[in-house]
Amino acid sequence: MNTTTEEPVQPAGWKHWFATHGSRLLLFARQQTRTSEDAEDVLQEAMLRLWRSGMIEMNEDGLTEPSLAAAFTHIRRSAIDQARKNIRRANREAKALDSDEDGSIVWFKDTLEEDERSAQIEKAIQGLPDYYKEVIILKIWGELTFEQIAETLDIPMNTAASRYRYALEKLRRTLTPAKLS
Repeated sequence: MNTTTEEPVQPAGWKHWFATHGSRLLLFARQQTRTSEDAEDVLQEAMLRLWRSGMIEMNEDGLTEPSLAAAFTHIRRSAIDQARKNIRRANREAKALDSDEDGSIVWFKDTLEEDERSAQIEKAIQGLPDYYKEVIILKIWGELTFEQIAETLDIPMNTAASRYRYALEKLRRTLTPAKLS
């Protein structure tokens, strides 16, 4: 079979080709993924890649159709990409939401967990109004800029910056021991 990109495959040709080869492509996708849903997603992504690549062949009848070998290649590559995305997402989620056995958010790493000061800071942050707390969390733990925070919370950038400033001042007052006169 010769690979050519001169004549495009017509939509009816794709339908017939997929009706003929779809079940074996899905079987291969299932072997490459963990769930049936993931396999279907991978197959869909691979078919889009195949269509965009323009890799077609001439069949025995002299008609052009998508390359079956290229389809399997795209399925394999799509499965690898999906696995990488899943791993990155799981790592981001684990990093972003470390929690204790009781499900409460851990604000500091294990090395500071027993530290009395970290417990005071955590308590002070939880005592903030939600609109201050979310800005503090996005700025410090999320490492976002004020522009990104403003976009995330759908507020003006100056409001995000002032809420951060007010939240820090409130934390400072809460955490600074009262001076004896």
